[in-house]
Amino acid sequence: MAWRLVVGPTRRVDTLLRLETEDDEPLLLAVEAQGKKDPDKPASWAYYASYLLTKYRLQPLILVVCQDRATAEWAARPVSFGPPQWPLLTLRPLVAGPHNMPVLTDPAEVRKDLALATLSAITHVRHQDIGAILKAVTTVLRDTPHPIADPIVELIAQGLGKHPAAELWRNLVAVDLSFYKSYISEEIRDEGRAEGEARRAAEDVLEVLDVRGIDVPETVRERIVSCDAPETLRRWHRRAVIAPSAEQIFSDEDEQDQ
Repeated sequence: MAWRLVVGPTRRVDTLLRLETEDDEPLLLAVEAQGKKDPDKPASWAYYASYLLTKYRLQPLILVVCQDRATAEWAARPVSFGPPQWPLLTLRPLVAGPHNMPVLTDPAEVRKDLALATLSAITHVRHQDIGAILKAVTTVLRDTPHPIADPIVELIAQGLGKHPAAELWRNLVAVDLSFYKSYISEEIRDEGRAEGEARRAAEDVLEVLDVRGIDVPETVRERIVSCDAPETLRRWHRRAVIAPSAEQIFSDEDEQDQ
């Protein structure tokens, strides 16, 4: 089965994939991330399915991805629309959660089914082995063709959200998949360059103060090295050349804060 991201208006569905099969007609898979129970969501999912069928004339399937079992079991319940005596339609989304997705930490298992491995990574974001799961995925993606690998990089990045594992994934992509040109890998490399420039600029400020024999209190040093704004660091660097004390390089900012 081949799959690719669909570009175009999708009425706020999180991710839309077109699934190509050898025997049957293509399907549209609408992927929805669900973080908690929401009684209004089933109606939205029904709307997405109707809209996608009307727009693309392909059979839609709703995949709800959850990161806790309670939400997953709630989302999996069939929901009927219409009067009780004559239900108009019944919504039955496909649901992936930590209770029904395997923990894949072996690259050999990941290679067998990358789609399953993607869901494993997203649904087990809180699992103690999430690091091993993500590492197994990047190991396999190294020799995976771009049209397949790039969407997986993006989907996992979106699915991990703001969990601590998201930063781990970004670092793995930057190191293991540095040759990919997806937006997240480019963004990571840009951030890495920016962080390197900021670190060097902070070191330049401290070096000027050191050469001049200016004592640098720990609070001042921490403020300098924690700054990630290049323009601010350049301003501090210019002031460090003439300031009578280390604290004086912040004079204008501190006065504005008062």
